[in-house]
Amino acid sequence: MKLPIYQVDAFASQLFSGNPAAVVVLESMLDSRVMQAIAAENNLSETAFITPDANTYQIRWFTPSVEVDLCGHATLAAAHVVFNHLHYPQETVTFSSSKSGLLTVHQQDSHLYLNFPADILKLVPVDDAIVATLTDALGTKILEVYRGRDDYLVIVAEEDAIATLTPDMDCLKTVPARGIIVSASGTTIDFVSRFFAPQSGIPEDPVTGSAHTTLVPYWSQKLGKMTLLAQQLSQRGGELMCQNLGDRIEIGGTARTYLVGEIWMDGETSSSSPHDGLQCG
Repeated sequence: MKLPIYQVDAFASQLFSGNPAAVVVLESMLDSRVMQAIAAENNLSETAFITPDANTYQIRWFTPSVEVDLCGHATLAAAHVVFNHLHYPQETVTFSSSKSGLLTVHQQDSHLYLNFPADILKLVPVDDAIVATLTDALGTKILEVYRGRDDYLVIVAEEDAIATLTPDMDCLKTVPARGIIVSASGTTIDFVSRFFAPQSGIPEDPVTGSAHTTLVPYWSQKLGKMTLLAQQLSQRGGELMCQNLGDRIEIGGTARTYLVGEIWMDGETSSSSPHDGLQCG
């Protein structure tokens, strides 16, 4: 059995920037163990698995070590594949997730716009033990800490502090969350961030769309703006166009196809792992 696979740079204006994600197109979902093995073999921050379901696509997301509830850049990559390689005829595609509900992606010119549910933030008291752990792990002064659905949001004073962070990953790994978002106001754009998730097998994620469901409600209120331009300051970097729609967040960016190939599988997909690797073409 051969499975189509695409590797896409998401939130990238050109190749070798943004966040690379793999997208595997299936006729029906595989056993979770097989999808996890494929994601581990890909060794990218996320692999999305999609399968057609009436007028939508079912979608699931895996890091090299765990399945996650929501992934923005891999959803953007999946939409890029649907529009550009599967020749989807409409301007909006809907993905259905058992963990995150219905997620739409709209195509306008060269840009793709995710529509995700907004996060709800809860301020963490300064004397909470988690604040001390985060301060030690990040090695910088913290202004505020919030708990979202999946992640902690850490606010620091300046953009320079974000750019120069060298976290203690072993310490961060002890924080009970999917990951840690660190953010500050930007000097030339509205806000900047970085995202660390050693708990999920990703020391640092290059560009994290789903983190902006947490970031946008915070910065929208802080700056008094509904439309914001964001930048993630990882080594690869990426820019995101964000809009606060109330209970939903729109996150826009561009994507580029890096490779198209096939995964060769043996016959027992319920218990096997990938066989013979990736065939690029």
